[in-house]
Amino acid sequence: MNATYTEQRRPVDHYLGNYSEDHRNPTNQIIHWLCVPVIVWSVVAGLWVIPVPPGLGSPGLWAGLALVIAMGFYFRLSRPLALAMLVFLAGLMLLTHWLYGLLGAQVLLWSAVAAFVIAWVVQFIGHQIEGKRPSFLTDLSYLLIGPLWLLSKLFRRAGLSY
Repeated sequence: MNATYTEQRRPVDHYLGNYSEDHRNPTNQIIHWLCVPVIVWSVVAGLWVIPVPPGLGSPGLWAGLALVIAMGFYFRLSRPLALAMLVFLAGLMLLTHWLYGLLGAQVLLWSAVAAFVIAWVVQFIGHQIEGKRPSFLTDLSYLLIGPLWLLSKLFRRAGLSY
């Protein structure tokens, strides 16, 4: 009996492989190393300042809920990468909490909006250099894959498996 072996790709390998196909240009990769963390922070900060009804919670509730939802997605893909992402996102939450106390809601919001717009403009310039459309234009889940892709590169450099 001669069976053909077909390698089963894990969903995380599928996502990261497809994302890598759209991010081969070294300049675009550098842009992503700079802009993806800024975009993630700006989303956290933007969610942080959404008013929370009295008695329901405190500022940051919506950012925390979004983190929980994102972590569910990440844990289904890869536990090691999800744990690393949890550390990264928790750090962003702590930074945002500190900035909220220091700057107040309005300055934090406008800082997040400015960071978000500038980082996305630079990302689109990177994709213009790359000659490929951003991955999320084909599947919105790739908006969550960008930070995971960066972490997977760090894992590989450190010789860790995910």
